[in-house]
Amino acid sequence: MSNTASAEIHRLRNAPDSPHNPGIAFDPEPVSGIRVNLSAVERRAATLPKRRTVKKEWQAAWLVKALQCIDLTTLSGDDTEGRVRRLAAKARQPLRADMVEALDLPRPVTVAAVCVYHRFIETAKDALAGSGIPVAAVSAAFPAGLAPFSTRLAEIKASVDAGADEIDVVITREHVLTGNWQALYDEVRAFRQACGPAHMKTILGTGDLQTLRNVGRASWVAMMAGTDFIKTSTGKEGVNATLPVALIMVRAIRAYREMTGHIVGFKPAGGIATAKDAMTFQFVMKEELGNDWLQPGLFRIGASSLLSDIERQLEYFLTGRYASFDHHAMA
Repeated sequence: MSNTASAEIHRLRNAPDSPHNPGIAFDPEPVSGIRVNLSAVERRAATLPKRRTVKKEWQAAWLVKALQCIDLTTLSGDDTEGRVRRLAAKARQPLRADMVEALDLPRPVTVAAVCVYHRFIETAKDALAGSGIPVAAVSAAFPAGLAPFSTRLAEIKASVDAGADEIDVVITREHVLTGNWQALYDEVRAFRQACGPAHMKTILGTGDLQTLRNVGRASWVAMMAGTDFIKTSTGKEGVNATLPVALIMVRAIRAYREMTGHIVGFKPAGGIATAKDAMTFQFVMKEELGNDWLQPGLFRIGASSLLSDIERQLEYFLTGRYASFDHHAMA
């Protein structure tokens, strides 16, 4: 890899981390004032992947950056401790040592976090001990978010007590669909308090919210309530992360920062399975929010199979040949 491309990796890798978002008092004015030009958003989403492309060593640099922003995730009903430990081993060393050397990468190269159910927090913490990789736990009755409120709060607190560094909570979609923004604010604010020192990502379940305007409004309310990240999806909805949704959410992040000075991160999740998909979301971050958001303190990609495709693309860059997927097994 050229010295210039290596310098690009170093620059992207060392942008400042995001502080906690303290939130603000609920203000209905920016929420009610949100408008969405649907045709303009769809046109922007359709043209963005075609307008910006990177090739060769520059593509490799962007893919390494994408790898470092992955929340490596297993959220299946048949998860086991063995699977979580294998996933943690992959998180510690997502690329083979020979590839790291050939790419001339700064070490260690790891993913951003490992995301699991509460049941496997202690297993993941043990398997990742000493690596510096945080453990994220899905909570608040993931994925539907329809358990009693006290149960959801107790689950968040239990996950923090078990050692989770980050908590991915889910909102009550009914609050959005009925326009009960105060109830949504109060819910997310309570989740924020229950998270204590843990960073909180708020999953909006955008595939269930019906309109992009609702996505924008829910994003604003979650940020006012103090979430550190807004996240698109659980990965269990019929429609998950899409470019139009991403545009609405990152523009809400930009507007919130302009109004309050507070910084919030963004996490697309669900259906992001190819290196090309990952780079498209990176381009959204760069063009809408700037280079500072191209690092794991402010940008995460919730994924499982994505890592395998990034490995294949990087191996093709190095060798000129594509390996089979089982050559880069996840677990």
